Amino acid sequence: MSEPPRPAANATVKAANAPSGAIVNAMTVDVEDYFQVSAFDRVVSRSRWDVLESRVSRNTDRVLELFDSANVRGTFFVLGWVAERFPALVRRIADLGHEVASHGYNHQLVYLLTPRQFRDDIRAAKNAIENAAGVEVVGYRAPSYSVIQSSLWTLDVLIEEGFVYDASIFPIHHDRYGIPDSPRHPHVLQRTAGSVLEVPGSTVRLGGVNLPIGGGGYFRQFPYAWTKWGIDRVNRLERQPVTFYTHPWELDPEQPRMAVGTTTRLRHYRGLERTADRLARLVRDFKFDSVTSMLDLAALKVA
Repeated sequence: MSEPPRPAANATVKAANAPSGAIVNAMTVDVEDYFQVSAFDRVVSRSRWDVLESRVSRNTDRVLELFDSANVRGTFFVLGWVAERFPALVRRIADLGHEVASHGYNHQLVYLLTPRQFRDDIRAAKNAIENAAGVEVVGYRAPSYSVIQSSLWTLDVLIEEGFVYDASIFPIHHDRYGIPDSPRHPHVLQRTAGSVLEVPGSTVRLGGVNLPIGGGGYFRQFPYAWTKWGIDRVNRLERQPVTFYTHPWELDPEQPRMAVGTTTRLRHYRGLERTADRLARLVRDFKFDSVTSMLDLAALKVA
């Protein structure tokens, strides 16, 4: 595979406009199974993953069908563990015209890894995903947005391993992730190893605080009106794209329940029955495409 283009040092990232003038946002899906979420690490060991009922293929196919009906293309950040066991699923994603990117291999919080462990993880994932999809992988999202202030070194490793963009920083306060003062919109980061495009989790800024509007549990548990208002505000007033994210398991209210604490139970299970209808509504209300299609291609030229 050819060497991917590096972001230019002076590159700017702009919103891509549809013919109607509407901002094109990024639709992203983190392809992992219901038992692989980071909050379940204490109750589901990785040694059990292969013996648990897998629902990732059927749930991802449901997402693919929903997107196909709305003529939406997105970016699927695939877990390497999933790609290795379900290569036909990854091939279907690519064959349907979606961008295929990396979500790491073992869904481990990167701030708990050493640089060597992180490098091994993303190499294994990249190999598994590219073998399954037959396309080059240039984008990465860390499990649970776990690129935080103490793990910014991961960006240098990503650059060294040939990744062009990262989508792992959420500019909010959260008990498990976030860099609150990080830029809110796509931008180029200069690192010791070179440059990388950062595509952060999306927020609105109110009263000097960044508030999440980009998907996941925020989409399931807050009123739909909040997400719609937030995306419209960023698109219309700031003229910037939003990066939305979801998981296949979020469209599966019948998934097996894990014995977890109250906070994790509410975060993971509350609102699952609403996700599919809300997602169908969202792709009607706004324009979406893949991450690379959302970004200004001029930002991907070789420096």
